[in-house]
Amino acid sequence: MAKRNALGRGLGALIENANEVNQPNPQAMIDEIDIAHIVANPWQPRTTFDEEALNDLATSIREMGIIQPLTLRKTGENQYQIIAGERRFRASKLAGLNKVPAYIRESDDNQMLELALVENIQREDLDAIEVALSYQRLIDECQFTQEVLSERVGKKRSTISNYLRLLKLPAIIQKAIRDREISMGHARAIINVKDPETQVMIYKQIMTYDFSVRKIEEIVRKLNNEETETGKAKKPAARFPDEYENLKNHLSKHFSTNVGFKINNKGKGQIVIPFKSGKELEKIIGILDKLNQ
Repeated sequence: MAKRNALGRGLGALIENANEVNQPNPQAMIDEIDIAHIVANPWQPRTTFDEEALNDLATSIREMGIIQPLTLRKTGENQYQIIAGERRFRASKLAGLNKVPAYIRESDDNQMLELALVENIQREDLDAIEVALSYQRLIDECQFTQEVLSERVGKKRSTISNYLRLLKLPAIIQKAIRDREISMGHARAIINVKDPETQVMIYKQIMTYDFSVRKIEEIVRKLNNEETETGKAKKPAARFPDEYENLKNHLSKHFSTNVGFKINNKGKGQIVIPFKSGKELEKIIGILDKLNQ
């Protein structure tokens, strides 16, 4: 019977015999390893673990045990480092286990990094920034080109490129992606705007008005069309709070002219009191003089 490849072609293409990492020979020895002798993988791309999901997994482990053994490498006498399965390891500690089942394999540091990154990319629950960081580390630390990376992980080069572009977004937007406040679709639309300040402004509009991806794509398209026509990107006009509108109307009545407010996206602006003649200007100056008395 042919062995089923549970990882897809990405990991198998990356490391020779890598399929044995998570899908070992049925006759391979599974050891029971003391949790106190296991340390996390320093190259682990995942930096956050959902506490609720970990608690759910810990409950499952208490009831059914660990279904899939961890994969470790031996680093010394009674010392092991995680290659794959850090989430299971953390949940096992929460469940109060003293030992966990594990496959032990030989691996140098470079293989460790590649295995950890590619195994992580295969997961479905990663946020887009975690995936992008994993791709970037494979490029930077393993000297992969995007073409080679595409072959290794079984993804189109355009897909990889779209993820990598997310790392150019301002930090506040990257955090929103990681916290799943905005979707990958929103982020892919925002990245098509060149100006970082405008990118942040669009993000804030998403948070305020719950704009759909299609709406953001429309906003970005209009901005880019204006940039093409004028040679300079125009930012959407800021909407005045209601109290500012009321003040504007009050001043217009007070000076008997259409007072204007100008405000930019940083909140700075001007109050403009127009006049059509010298007589109107003198009237406005008179009103201002009375205010100063």
